Amino acid sequence: MSKRNILLIGAGLFVLSISLYQIPAINSRFAWRYEVAKTYIKNVINPVSDAPTAIPNTPTSVSNLASPTSQATPTAEVIATPVPPTATLEPLPAQAFLASPAYEKQTANNCGPAALSMMLHMFGWSGDQKTISDVIKPVNGDRNVNPEEMAYWVRNYAGWLRIEYRVGGDIETLKRLVAAAYPVIIEGTTSLNPDDTGWPDDDLWAAHYLLLTGYDDTTQTFTAQDPYRGPDKKVPYEQLEAEWKPFNYLYMLIYLPEQEQEMRSLLASNWDADLNRQNALAFAQAATVNDPADAFAWFNVGSNLVYFERYEEANAAYDKARELGLPQRMFRYQFGPFIANFQANRTDDLLALTDYALQRTEMSEETWLWHGWALYRKGDLNQAVENWRKALSIHPGYEDALYALSFIGATP
Repeated sequence: MSKRNILLIGAGLFVLSISLYQIPAINSRFAWRYEVAKTYIKNVINPVSDAPTAIPNTPTSVSNLASPTSQATPTAEVIATPVPPTATLEPLPAQAFLASPAYEKQTANNCGPAALSMMLHMFGWSGDQKTISDVIKPVNGDRNVNPEEMAYWVRNYAGWLRIEYRVGGDIETLKRLVAAAYPVIIEGTTSLNPDDTGWPDDDLWAAHYLLLTGYDDTTQTFTAQDPYRGPDKKVPYEQLEAEWKPFNYLYMLIYLPEQEQEMRSLLASNWDADLNRQNALAFAQAATVNDPADAFAWFNVGSNLVYFERYEEANAAYDKARELGLPQRMFRYQFGPFIANFQANRTDDLLALTDYALQRTEMSEETWLWHGWALYRKGDLNQAVENWRKALSIHPGYEDALYALSFIGATP
């Protein structure tokens, strides 16, 4: 075969591959694999070390600093002591099981929408995970879905239901909700399969949503609909609690409007969002006293302090967690340290931490957002704008990025 024919065939195959890649079904299947491969090669060429330790605060040279976040403000100084339940609840049965929904295996990076879809099916909804992710995660490569995004979807696209999420949960609370016939989504962690590795020294640690539909005290297990590993998985109480801790023991529930009073009774003092955070802060602080080397407990202290806008204290807790060591993907999913750094004017540390997070995961609109705010603080407006536009390319319509651009008078 002549060289000319070989070149023509090669060019034709290239054009064909590009054309096939534009087909949504094919793109959704291979786009994330391309991103994983790109990240892997980048980390082979330029290996990434552990998360940087904290950089001391430095004054900012930018006046009239923006404050793009709006965290809840307590009405009085928070005293970190747990609040007792407001009612005496009935003893729990030894076991309780809800009818399992039709199982829905997650597509890439889609455990949140898949878990939410299965939960909604239990309330008569008929969509699927794509119906949800098309709104809150329209770009397949987006690596994370926040609880706030899932709550946003329910409130705006399934308004006949109510959704709440709280932190500082415990085994008793999960069991009580399931026993009352309410399925529960928790955010925890999982170990990725080795073929999902992202870089040569990957610790394979990742965030993961589970839908809990049963428990059994005899076997000390929950029944979980696991979008990654399969339906009706038995998860020991002890394992679930350990994997739940890195995400501040977050749990999410759905109910009908007429069930609100029952939900208030089930959650007791944790129905109130501020009291819930007070309880969670007290629990996390106690965990750091019990084990001062518990990095996740220190991280949870920081996250609960961010809620109360106590940013200097939050930074101290986050710094301790970083010093003790955190998983490689921690900042793919949790952004409290970015907020605390920004609000405390720790611009150099914010830039270093978001740089590290982007080395591990480029497809994170939240990280590009805060990296952009760090650049803004440094006076580099052009690059800040590019960062915020990058955030929008990962999550079209991302309101925080749109606000940032609007703040300095730039167009999306």
